[in-house]
Amino acid sequence: MVRVHGGFANRMYRLDTDQGSFAVKELNLLDRRWAYCAEDVFRFEQAAFAAGIPMPEPISAGHHTLVHRWVEGEKMPEAPVSPAYAFEIGEILARIHALDVAWTHVSIEDPTSRDWPELAARATATGQPWAGELTSQVETFLAIADFVDTCERPGPVVLTHKDIQPWNLLAREGRPVVLDWELSGMLDLSSELGSTALSLAKGPGFDDVKPAIFRSVLNGYVAGGGVLPPPGPSWFVFMISGWLGHTRWNILRCLAGVEPGTGPDLALSHESVRNGVRGLPELFGRLPELEALLR
Repeated sequence: MVRVHGGFANRMYRLDTDQGSFAVKELNLLDRRWAYCAEDVFRFEQAAFAAGIPMPEPISAGHHTLVHRWVEGEKMPEAPVSPAYAFEIGEILARIHALDVAWTHVSIEDPTSRDWPELAARATATGQPWAGELTSQVETFLAIADFVDTCERPGPVVLTHKDIQPWNLLAREGRPVVLDWELSGMLDLSSELGSTALSLAKGPGFDDVKPAIFRSVLNGYVAGGGVLPPPGPSWFVFMISGWLGHTRWNILRCLAGVEPGTGPDLALSHESVRNGVRGLPELFGRLPELEALLR
């Protein structure tokens, strides 16, 4: 097997055999932020693949390793996609949400962590390169945690992918292929649509959000038979919550000061922390602008 670098949470390998090529993913179990329900996700993937959703064929799943058939395609840059690509992603989401798949796993969400002052103090004491930036944003991170815990989710709740971002997509002959389904589960519909549409409509920051691309995702969803939920901040709370948890998780990995045996490289964890410390306050501050995309 050959290591494929760049994963944000797990480790990926390519395995070439006389039966074809496969993507073998070694799951990071040492410091997961939630339990992984392998059997439920695998059954969901099988149903999606059988329904013609463009994705790698699921081969096997265990609590330590996932295997899919390797799919060739172009990696998607973190940049606004084409209107046609965005529209098709919306259609794909509508088809995913229409699948009739039993979901036995019940997720229990813990209250959002509020230990940001302690983390900033530890970062300063250990000389982390981003300690000053984190310290200056502690109050903002506490406000973000309050927002995540108090934002009203209007529903409906759907079984979905939960992580359709540029780094989980390929383009094959210009059309989408959806990768990395292991975060699948139940999610408020507005959060899934808002996270997906915003990630496809912008670059690395928030200065170049393309409203037409954002709207193309929603138009595709309606064309695929979906019904849009009411506008509001709930469209972006899951994206903010996920990024907040991802940033804190990587801070803890950096504070440990050792190269972890599984999951992302330590250098990638530092990069993720810097991106979160700089990007999350900006995203949170632009909520009113983002809500205007829904009107």
